[in-house]
Amino acid sequence: MQHVTVPQDRIGVVIGAGGETMREIEDRAGVRLDIDSESGSVAIEETGDPVAALVAPDVIKAIGRGFTPETALSILDHDLRTLELIDLTEHTRNDNDLQRKKGRIIGENGRTRELMEELTGANVVVYGTTVGAVGDPEELQAVRRAVGMLLDGAPHGAVYSFLERKSNELNDDVSFNAPR
Repeated sequence: MQHVTVPQDRIGVVIGAGGETMREIEDRAGVRLDIDSESGSVAIEETGDPVAALVAPDVIKAIGRGFTPETALSILDHDLRTLELIDLTEHTRNDNDLQRKKGRIIGENGRTRELMEELTGANVVVYGTTVGAVGDPEELQAVRRAVGMLLDGAPHGAVYSFLERKSNELNDDVSFNAPR
């Protein structure tokens, strides 16, 4: 049995309307969830496919870190799709620094985060003290690098250029079978 702790304000999302999200996670991952809504603790017990059950904690963590249930459940759909969390407290000196760096990652009106999603193909969420990304290994590597650049103080233009180059590389890799 595995345990995951979910922030109090995200427990309702894990459960879903009338328990719908919880049941879908249980069915698709072959697990039974025991959710303590007071503490935010989620116990995950394997009942079916052991491989899918290994991914269930990441699905719960993804929802807990701000992803929609649909995005979190997409981890079960593709073998290479995973969750990556970047802890911003490891890269900041204090709370003001944390807020400033989160602002750099999110960008004005969320534009930087949106561009990161558009150009890498990964889903990206900034929640609490973490940046979460759900995607394939190449997509996650690009997100990790872009976030690192922003945390190191790189100009947004340089980060956007990097993301555009990465996007072109990812698209070129996929199109090798396309007729020319």
